[in-house]
Amino acid sequence: MSTFTNPLKERLKEAEPLYGLWLTMGSETAAEALAHAGFDWLLIDMEHSPNDSSDVIAQLRAIAAAHLPTEPVVRIQANEPWLVKRVLDAGVRTVMFPNVTSAGEAARVVSYTQYPDVNAPGGQRGVAGVVRAAAYGMRRDYLHGANAQVASIIQIESAAALGEVEKIAAVPGVDCLFVGPADLAASLGHLGDSKHPDVAAAMTRIIAAARAAGVGAGIFAMDATQAKQYREMGFNFVALAADVIWLVRATRQALQEARS
Repeated sequence: MSTFTNPLKERLKEAEPLYGLWLTMGSETAAEALAHAGFDWLLIDMEHSPNDSSDVIAQLRAIAAAHLPTEPVVRIQANEPWLVKRVLDAGVRTVMFPNVTSAGEAARVVSYTQYPDVNAPGGQRGVAGVVRAAAYGMRRDYLHGANAQVASIIQIESAAALGEVEKIAAVPGVDCLFVGPADLAASLGHLGDSKHPDVAAAMTRIIAAARAAGVGAGIFAMDATQAKQYREMGFNFVALAADVIWLVRATRQALQEARS
């Protein structure tokens, strides 16, 4: 059998932009419909949305049902090893870690994604063979290919993380730095003002750190115009807002047009 692969992991190293969307509604129907839209990736958010482990599995199946090369990503609730283990066992290959503040923490969360072996002696992922990721035990090659397929996306959301961003980017196993604009702005003393010059300067530094380390640079955009601006800055992994944002925005606009 061939080893499992994660195309997104390799594409994060390229300059070509990868566009995705946040899934926050806990709806497998929405996930399946949006998978047909042609996004490069869709992120199932467990941190700020009502998605639990069962919701994640349902949405993974829904995305797969579209039969398109859309990679599911999961942002976990907190950087705990049991949460990482649970989503990886469910079949997730790309994990986003929220609010990582140091290179040491980045190395620690990466270790949670790795089975201990000669290439990852510090790996802390527990072994369970009869899981969805291994086709419930029918993919005997899973254990030997799992480490290489995992992509780790590290969120830079604080002044502390910004101060160590070059060291964080250089941690082996880090595949992408992802800016949380709202939290980063707040941490820098500009709550509610992600367009402040200090925040823009921080973004420039993060992009530079990612480029120097050969990893991706990602960010959350509120609309297509902002997504293009971020792409021009050098971000290559861009979230085009979220499912609930587009639902509310489009329906409100349609209702206003109907009433006018």
